[in-house]
Amino acid sequence: MQEQGDLPAGCVAAGEPAPDEDLRLGIIELRRAVRALFARAVSPAPPSPPDAHRLMTADQAMAHLNTAAARELVAPQMDWPAEGVPATRLLSAENDPYVRLLAALARATIDFLSGPQRTQLRSCTAPRCVRYFVKSHGRQEWCKPSCGNRARAARHYRRQRTMADG
Repeated sequence: MQEQGDLPAGCVAAGEPAPDEDLRLGIIELRRAVRALFARAVSPAPPSPPDAHRLMTADQAMAHLNTAAARELVAPQMDWPAEGVPATRLLSAENDPYVRLLAALARATIDFLSGPQRTQLRSCTAPRCVRYFVKSHGRQEWCKPSCGNRARAARHYRRQRTMADG
């Protein structure tokens, strides 16, 4: 998957109208679906009872993700310049940049979860962190260094408190 701040190329062209409330709500709902599927990938055991207002079941999340991805029909196109290497691009008949954005995010999630990196997906174990990350080396436990610092500080505090109590 791409970095958090990066959007798939060609989703929203420069000069497009400002995002509206419908787009914001669409992205939030898509994020809920992605988080539910990430939780399933990280811990395939049955989850604790879902909070009806916040969590989706895996089946609901997959249905939402597939629906969002299908809203934009794309066809791969090949470009092969005479003096270059072949390249592919996706051709879309969809004119709404927000539909293209949500569909591209949904397709990126589908590609990630059906690809080999899914096995490296982890949830951060730091206190109060709700992020997921792709484990890039054997000893990685946290999504970023500040989460590691917070976890070590909490562990140190617990040890000091245990020694003081007893």
